[in-house]
Amino acid sequence: MQGIQYESTYSAGTVTTRSAVLAGVGGWVPPRVVTNADLSAGLDTSDEWIRSRTGIAQRHLVDPGMSTADLAVEAARRALASAGTPGVDAVVVATMTPDRSCPATAPEVASRLGLTGVAAYDLGAVCSGFVYSLATAAGLIATELADQVLVIGADALSSVTNPADRTTAVVLADGAGAFVLRAGGPDEPGALGPFDLGSDGGGSDLIQVAAGGARQRLSGRPTDPADFYFTMDGREVFRNAVTRMAASSRTVVRRVGWQLDEVDRVVSHQANSRILSALADELDLDRKRIVSNIDRVGNTGAASIPLAIADADATGVVTAGDRVLLTAFGGGLTWGSTVLVWPRLRPAERPEDPPKPAVATDPAGAGTEPAPAPHQPTSEPPVAGPATR
Repeated sequence: MQGIQYESTYSAGTVTTRSAVLAGVGGWVPPRVVTNADLSAGLDTSDEWIRSRTGIAQRHLVDPGMSTADLAVEAARRALASAGTPGVDAVVVATMTPDRSCPATAPEVASRLGLTGVAAYDLGAVCSGFVYSLATAAGLIATELADQVLVIGADALSSVTNPADRTTAVVLADGAGAFVLRAGGPDEPGALGPFDLGSDGGGSDLIQVAAGGARQRLSGRPTDPADFYFTMDGREVFRNAVTRMAASSRTVVRRVGWQLDEVDRVVSHQANSRILSALADELDLDRKRIVSNIDRVGNTGAASIPLAIADADATGVVTAGDRVLLTAFGGGLTWGSTVLVWPRLRPAERPEDPPKPAVATDPAGAGTEPAPAPHQPTSEPPVAGPATR
């Protein structure tokens, strides 16, 4: 069955067409670095084993007391600075690790950014969440519900990582990335679309955290503590990820009127390096066209695409005029893709750079007072994650 496919434009009679146009990018990973050597000290694994199967050399993990919202706020601040705007009309947070099951994380993130009063909501499509969120944001802009939208992908996957499971502990990591979208024309550099979105709930058990939701709470049965951790069927996930992302990518490239060999850069969900290589081969593209930073940051879930593209923009891997394909696959099962011609943006910081003191700006751009300090949690709950030295 076909998924959702649509153009990110809106017209009514002779009214000017509106598209969602990329105006700014930002990414951030927490400062704590966990290397393969660190993991090898507590797991039956080695640097060679991890690198050969995942392509990962290190990952960033939150410290106790830090949450998904903290990651999202820092990435959002960088994206807003890149866009040169102090505010937006809506905030969308894609995450599978919200701070709480209720309420959503996005309203708190918006408030901490000084955006009280704007529309704010979470979107749950696991590792496809960022592409899904871009599509919903494009819809807000197309239907004139918003002129600017902040889209954030943020996950603290260490909170659902079993530290004793080497198949997931060596892969999962924490981070956030963000885009600022503005209303513009469909022919502008940075205009997103078309989109292709799909799902197959028949594979919902292939990627899951079994406990914590209504099904487990209402089951009336004792819960295995292991059910609170992330699990996946690696072989089936690999097969589905490559097949679904390739098909979705072909769909959006065909609909925008490009040929696959005209795509300059492919930015896909950073699951592991083998999937990235297999996707390039399936699309018959040079592997050098695949953007990847998984070796330094690991698999960051919904954050992986914006983190990778923020890094690529900061380092010049992607430049103005490049034809860029974004594609993702995640739990649900879900998948999605879109395309854009990369615009000329303000110079971005690399996600690994330490945060700089923020400066609050009024809507007219006149303010220079220091912004409030980042939220500091009052409690320090333990964070599940791989063992360190």
